Amino acid sequence: MYWAKMKTVIIQYNAGNIQSVLYALERLGTTAMVTDNPEIIKTADKVIFPGVGEASTAMAYLQERQLNKLVLSLTQPVLGICLGMQLMCAYSEENDTQCLGIFNEQVKLFSPSQPSEKVPQIGWNTITNLKTPLFNGVAENSFAYFVHGYYAALGEHTIGVTDYIQPYSCALQKNNFYGVQFHPEKSASVGEQIIKNFLEL
Repeated sequence: MYWAKMKTVIIQYNAGNIQSVLYALERLGTTAMVTDNPEIIKTADKVIFPGVGEASTAMAYLQERQLNKLVLSLTQPVLGICLGMQLMCAYSEENDTQCLGIFNEQVKLFSPSQPSEKVPQIGWNTITNLKTPLFNGVAENSFAYFVHGYYAALGEHTIGVTDYIQPYSCALQKNNFYGVQFHPEKSASVGEQIIKNFLEL
């Protein structure tokens, strides 16, 4: 549990779910600082970029505070969650939003083809094609918890796949940047393992 002494920071911006991420870290025996202070974020060992909300207002908030440039400059492991992952992509159809462009993938609105396909997707779904140490000890077809109406397309940075309406990226990775579409902080033992793996990167 060497990570208990690490400096973990959660980037504060106008997007929810920060409290549940803090609780998940506490369950693993570590604490995190919630801040939008660039100097504190830069010196962290691990950075978590959470998000529940809408893409264009979140990007506007980041740009107003120069946090967009800060995120792009980070060299330590960074984990985007849900909207946080989508904002790390190139573009989102949600209100025609240019995003951070860390991942080349595009974020698109689900297009249901039958009445049983509800948007947003809310609930448990399987994660497959798991790659990178982020998923060490996580079995193929494990269940994770999702809440989202937009999805990141499959692409060169895909490290996990979920099928809902069509296959899409449930996880992305490029260099030190990782993103997950599901909520590891709400995904029971599977999510706990993934957060632990991130802390161990």
